[in-house]
Amino acid sequence: MAERLFLIRHGRTAWNAQGRVQGWADVPLDEVGREQARRLAERLRGDPPDLILCSPLWRAYETAQILAAVWKVPVEVDERLKERGQGPLEGRTGAEIEALRRAWRQFEENPTAEIEGVEPRAAFAARVWAAMQAAMARPERRLAIVAHGGTFSVFFRQWLGLPLDQPSPFQFDNASLTELVLQDGRWRVQRLNDTCHLVGGPLNP
Repeated sequence: MAERLFLIRHGRTAWNAQGRVQGWADVPLDEVGREQARRLAERLRGDPPDLILCSPLWRAYETAQILAAVWKVPVEVDERLKERGQGPLEGRTGAEIEALRRAWRQFEENPTAEIEGVEPRAAFAARVWAAMQAAMARPERRLAIVAHGGTFSVFFRQWLGLPLDQPSPFQFDNASLTELVLQDGRWRVQRLNDTCHLVGGPLNP
């Protein structure tokens, strides 16, 4: 059974830098994102996980491959770890989404409401919860999970019993490290959205 989980958000993409909604769009890392992943890999080089589970979306998979090359561990893809599908909102900036504000607000406030092409939040939450429960039951003691800010946010809200119809209080930055440790039969947060490995030298803007 797993005893430690490293939750890792993928490195930066060009769409991240532009503030565009990504969802299921298969956007690759940019050069900053690749450097972020390399720095995180070096941070845990001396005490790496036994296995990496990752989202199938390229930005997460590419991050996982960079980590795996340094840690010398296998990578397994889990479709359930991918970001929430955002349908017609993908590729838009916040300013562009403002034109859809009323429909978006209704959708965000009601986890059962639907916008054509956008994955319902309740369905998104259910698949992520199933994936995380399966990860926690794995035989490997130390697991890294490379996925998305939305994936980890909806997991934390369910884990802590927070309502899905409220804005998330959690933020997960690109290439951030969040660590959960099993102690006395209970999972505890060891670190949350830790990005100290990205400090100390220039990253290209």
